[in-house]
Amino acid sequence: MKKSLIAVIAASLPLLAGAQTATDAFQLSQLGLRGTARFMSMGGAFTALGGDLSTLNQNPGGIGLYRNSEIGATLDINMLSTKSTTQGVYSNSDMTKVNCNNFGYVGAVYTGSDIMPYFNWGASYSRVGSFDRRFKGRIGSLQGSLSNLIAGYTTADAFNENDLTGGPDYNPYLDSQAPWMSILAYNSYMMTPVGSPTNYQGMWQSGTSGEGSFDSEEKGYVDEYAINFGGNISNIVYWGMGFGITDLEYRQSVYYTEDMQNAAIPTPQNDGTTTGGGGFGLDSWKHMWGSGFNFKIGAIVRPINELRFGFAVHTPTYYNLKQEGFAQTDYGMGTGFSGNSEVNEGYVDYFEWKLRTPWRIMAGVAGVIGSQAILSLDYEYRPMQKINVRDRDGYEYTDVNGDVENYYKAVNILRLGAEYRLTPSWSVRAGYQWQSSPVEQKFERGQEYVYTSGPDDTETTPSFTIDKTTQYVTFGLGYRYKNFYADAAYVHGLRKGAFQTFTSNNYEGATPVQAKLSDKTDQIVISAGFKF
Repeated sequence: MKKSLIAVIAASLPLLAGAQTATDAFQLSQLGLRGTARFMSMGGAFTALGGDLSTLNQNPGGIGLYRNSEIGATLDINMLSTKSTTQGVYSNSDMTKVNCNNFGYVGAVYTGSDIMPYFNWGASYSRVGSFDRRFKGRIGSLQGSLSNLIAGYTTADAFNENDLTGGPDYNPYLDSQAPWMSILAYNSYMMTPVGSPTNYQGMWQSGTSGEGSFDSEEKGYVDEYAINFGGNISNIVYWGMGFGITDLEYRQSVYYTEDMQNAAIPTPQNDGTTTGGGGFGLDSWKHMWGSGFNFKIGAIVRPINELRFGFAVHTPTYYNLKQEGFAQTDYGMGTGFSGNSEVNEGYVDYFEWKLRTPWRIMAGVAGVIGSQAILSLDYEYRPMQKINVRDRDGYEYTDVNGDVENYYKAVNILRLGAEYRLTPSWSVRAGYQWQSSPVEQKFERGQEYVYTSGPDDTETTPSFTIDKTTQYVTFGLGYRYKNFYADAAYVHGLRKGAFQTFTSNNYEGATPVQAKLSDKTDQIVISAGFKF
């Protein structure tokens, strides 16, 4: 918001808001291309290959191919860049992260049996997902105001001024049924009662113009600790099963501003509206964290040495999560405004909920050409519309799960990988991965009413992101010397998406702005280990 606004009033309403939405549930259910350097350099196409520490998180059947024990670790240098384009104007934001994203051990035990010559077990730590992203942008020409959206649904629900105003013995966040966003907006003069105590006017009216901005940052991860068991049957069928314990954390902060001219602002007497300059900034934070578990089974069949088929099934990950949030506003009005300032203490709300991510089903085929080349092809299916949300006691949030089905659809993932051995010690690799858009068409086009307030109407982040297709192009180099190996990979990822300031709606003067997002990742991955 411009500092030229006269009589700037700062109202800070700190509140810890706990609620989950369909967009929250989807965000936490996403995974990425993560693993050892060899795995990533071949696009993750290892469902039919196995014999790599990353298969403990992908196809447990891959552990059956081990005939030696192994220990290894992976370092990942991740350079992220997001381009945001709003009304033809773009802005770039960058960040760099360094992680140890994989560490594991596999033990191979020779049984002496012709039927099952090896029994193997393994344990690993892997970072299977990252939420890191930062972007910002300027809105040169607002099309409407968030304040009109809030005024519209507050009027529709017939909440009066007394519902929204605090007092010595009354906390509206705790004692009323009003949405927390309505309480925040009313006490920030973003909407004003006009004509009756339950009819509210937002700041956008005929003749209003303005500009805005947004600045968003996301941080977090999904870590998995895997324990697998497996073996082989007559060196033809390789089987495995695994148990995964996951650890998740997600943080988001969004600062959204509107600065308007000829806006509807309260009169100095606060008995209606007048026309003048005004604006506000909404600062929102969100923190979600918890743990979960899943099961995996898989197999690789090698009918002949030159051909392998792989298949794996992952159950959903069952999470127990905690969530908190915080929001505050700064605002200002034009000439003639009385300049009253007020601080309203919000209610601290601690919230717990349960999340069930989608099943994962994958199949693969791989060919081995002599002892020099490998070609591999994978397909994976994830029904994102089957994400399920429940309260802490296990009761289903039917409205939120209905939103999931409206907004999202199944994801199809294709992975290609190749490796060529130049010498007994050196190999070169390449890969490609493509993931289809997980969103329904109306949601992708910004034509869907998106509920962001949660089942208890305590969510105070009205903006949301829309993730679309994702692609990875990968290259790598491998070195082997006796029992030691070292691998390096370069991974270039591109994800298309959008950021929408608030939901599309039918309220007058409440048209949102959608910015195009292009997320690029450039990763340098290095792995090293020993076989013994």
